[in-house]
Parts: sequence; C-alpha cells; structure tokens
Amino acid sequence: MTVTHEVTNQAPPLTGFSAADEPALLAALRREGGAWGEQEVLELGALAGSAAVQDQARWAEEQPPRLHTHDRFGHRVDEVEFHPAWHQLMTTAVEHGLHAAPWTDPRPGAHLVRAAKFYVWSQAEPGHGCPISMTYAVVPALRAAPDLAAQYEPLLAARSYDFGLRAPLTKHGLIAGMSMTEKQGGSDVRANTTRAVPAGDGSYRLTGHKWFTSAPMSDVFLALAQTAEGLSCFLVPRVLPDGTRNGMRLMRLKDKLGNRSNASSEIEYEDAVAWPVGEPGRGVRTIVEMVNMTRLDCVLGSAAGMRAGLRQALHHTAHRQAFGRELDRQPLMRSVLADLAIESEAATVLAMRLAAAVDRSQAGDAGEAALRRLALAAGKYWVCKRGSSHVAEALECLGGNGYVEESGMPRLYREAPLLSIWEGSGNVAALDVLRALTREPAALDAYFTEVETASGADRRLDAAVAGLRKALGELGDPERAQLMARSLAERLALVLQGSLLVRHSTSAVADAFCASRLDGEWGHAFGTLPPGADLAGVLGRARTGGDAA
Repeated sequence: MTVTHEVTNQAPPLTGFSAADEPALLAALRREGGAWGEQEVLELGALAGSAAVQDQARWAEEQPPRLHTHDRFGHRVDEVEFHPAWHQLMTTAVEHGLHAAPWTDPRPGAHLVRAAKFYVWSQAEPGHGCPISMTYAVVPALRAAPDLAAQYEPLLAARSYDFGLRAPLTKHGLIAGMSMTEKQGGSDVRANTTRAVPAGDGSYRLTGHKWFTSAPMSDVFLALAQTAEGLSCFLVPRVLPDGTRNGMRLMRLKDKLGNRSNASSEIEYEDAVAWPVGEPGRGVRTIVEMVNMTRLDCVLGSAAGMRAGLRQALHHTAHRQAFGRELDRQPLMRSVLADLAIESEAATVLAMRLAAAVDRSQAGDAGEAALRRLALAAGKYWVCKRGSSHVAEALECLGGNGYVEESGMPRLYREAPLLSIWEGSGNVAALDVLRALTREPAALDAYFTEVETASGADRRLDAAVAGLRKALGELGDPERAQLMARSLAERLALVLQGSLLVRHSTSAVADAFCASRLDGEWGHAFGTLPPGADLAGVLGRARTGGDAA
C-alpha cells in the first residue's frame, strides 16, 4: 500500500507517569503528619499513571453500567451489570484503603494519607470514586446507632471488595450509598415524602420514591424518610439477613452528562426494611455527618481533575510545535499553563489542609473542628466551581486534539460540573458558609487564626484579610447577607489558599497567586497573569519530573 503521509508534530502517549509526583502534594503530606504513608501514595500514584489502569478507565467509561430489572423468566432482580474494568478499579481503591479504612486506623494522619491516595487515584478514573467516597462518609453517621455500627463498621472498613447481592453481614467487605434526594424537593430534603412506618420489632418499613440514588448496587444505604417525629435517618440493606431482596426497586439509570462509569438511579422503596440511625425526627442532623465527609471528597476530586487536566496540557504543549518552536516555549501559552498550575496547586494545598483538619478534629481538637466547619464549606464552593473553568482551559491547550474522546479530556470536562452539584450545588454551599458565619463564631475565629499565621509575609494577602474582615462586618441585614454569600465564600477560600501558598509554596507560585487572585492583577480568563510573574518558576514546579525551562 502506498504511504501517503507520516504522522509528525503529535505528542506521544501520556502514560507511565506517577500521579503522585507532585511537590505540593508530597510536601503537604509530610507537613501535615502523613509522612508515614508517602510510599503508599507513591505506589498508588504510579499505578494510576500506568497503561493498564488507563485502559481500565477507558473501558469503564465506554462500557457504562446496564440495568436489568427482570431476569429472562420475568422475575424481578433489580441488578446493575458493570464492565470488569469497573470492578478492577473498585478492587484497587478498596485494597488501598480509599474507602472507610481510616476509621479503624489508629495512626495519626490516617485521613490525610487516605485523602492523598484518593486524590492521586481519582486522576485515573473519577466515576468509581462516588461509591468509595460514600463508603468513607457513612461511618461517622452510622455511629449515631452504636449497635448497627458495631456490626457494619468492621465490614465497611475491610479492605476487601466483595461485589454481589448477598446478606451484608455474610460478606467480606461492604460498600455504602446514600439515598436522600426526591423529585419534589431536591436539596430541600425536608420536602421528602418517603414514609417510614414502625414494624414493631425495632425496624421500619419504607415506602416512597427517590429521584437520585447513586451506586445502587451498594450493600447498604443511609436514607431519609418521614416518621411521626419528622424526617429521620435509616440504614437500608439491599439484601435482608435471610438472603431475600429488600423492597428497593431500580426504576431506571440516569442518563448523565458525565460520571458515566458510575450507575446513578431512580428508585422506589416498596415496604423496604430499614433500621433507624440517630434520633427520630433528627434525620438531617444525622446524615449531615455523611454529607460533610463527601464534601471533602468533592474538593479532593476537583483538585484531582485540575491536576489531571494540567498534566495533559503540559505534556501536549511540550511536544507540539507551532511557528517554529514548542507551544510551551511561546510566551502566551506559558502564561496560560502557569495560571492553570497556580490554580491547581492552590486547590491541592487547600484540599490537603482540610483533610488534616479532619484528622485533628477526630482526635478532639476543637479549633480544627471549627476551622473545618467553615473552610470546608467555602472550599467546596470555590474549588469545585473552579474545576469546570480549569478543565475547559486545559482542554483548549490541546486544541482539536483535546476535543476528541481519545484524548481523555472530554471525560474530564464532563465530570467537572458534578462535584460542584454533588451534595448541594453552589448556592447550597454558599448558604452553608453564611450559616457558619452567623451561627458559629468559633468557626470564624479559627479561620482567622489559620490565615493570619502568614501575617506580614505578603502585603497583598494582609490587605485581602483586612478587606475580608470589613466585608464580614456588613452581614447585619439577612437579605443583604444572602446576596453576599457567594462572594464571601469565594473570598474566604481565596484568602485561605493565599495564606497556605505564602507559607508553604515557592515564591514564584505565592507571588503570582497573590498578585492575580488577591490584588486584582488578573483578567477574567486563565492566561492573564501580570507580566512580571515568574512563569519559569511556576512551570518548573508544576512539571512532573521536569525542570524550570
């Protein structure tokens, strides 16, 4: 066959890298008390960048789950079939303790190390992170029912992925889900209409419709339902202790924008057996413990998506030539890449600081618990918002190459909005920030104690802290306060990121962040850093295994 052309000026495949080869991540791990887990993080990071795992991620996306409501004989089965690649990804995540393992690990920094692992592994394939995250998050909520926790927590924390519908307490390990949202309420869960009726033996029977239940093949779920006392929380198993299927009917799988490897479903509870968790009528308070832990993983997942997109952009522009030299040698492209790198590092360092706050609050540190209360809500709002803009710009660095499925960038692009929506979209997170500011003064005190650790190190950061204090003094009128909620959440997150970078990053990154994000020397798109920014210094830190060129 006649050769008509040869392929030139294309980047080689991006494989064989380590997702953990990132100075900001490893420095945070050591600084915040997780140095003992660094080798585990490095091993998982290398696995995430391997060709084999990249193939698993592609197959899990290209062959999404399928719902089987009935078998061929007409029996109701309510099963979801996954590609084997999904199970391989889940097995790796569970065996490395990304699910509930930290809850039974007494070592200081267990949650931090788990966060670093979740961050690097999410860069491989984010969809399966949903059931992993919910399993991690269910434990503190389940502890509101000590008898249930005693039975289920060891299996939730076990490093064994044991897929299949069987009685939970007969399995080697469990995966958990969450069933809150209903079509008439959405984030307003108090509008839920699912009913729970006492069965007389300590259990309840649930009847109702849930509009969005993610990972329906999980073993157990926390669900909200109305009782005589009000909205209450329940543990609902997919299979009953006698091996029969519980009354949880899968009506359909959602046809989603992204997150395609993960099954999200619309379900109906038909006289489903459930056990109460927490005080009757206090279901929101009980399940919010689970929500708060998934919120941390939203920040981690968004930061992971930014890092994955940045890696793709750096790789492509280092090999693609235009106008006689590589793209990453062109001044304007360098500014775009550096801006993306700054945003990525700011997200990573904040996510890791929040994970460290989880560890310390679990150890009884009231100040860290207060900081986590406010900073997690603000961080969830801002980092998850930035994720979509970041991946859009990173995709554009690849041009048309990034717009085709084979590049992997469309998968990142479709995934990004989910993390801003999950457990409550932007307004929900911003209003939660406002709630913390107005009802929990200790949270704000802890926040300023943290950010002012960097006082005097950068005049722009100092000015931003002073401006934030002034803005917070204008919250008297409730309607005005609500109108300020988003801008306050943004400023809280940016000031905390600035403080962390000034203390812990290079001068190139910290200076460019403070000049752009805090001092206003920035446009409305990535690539508008001030002309004096140290692009070489920023890019040298961002490159995996690279130098400052």
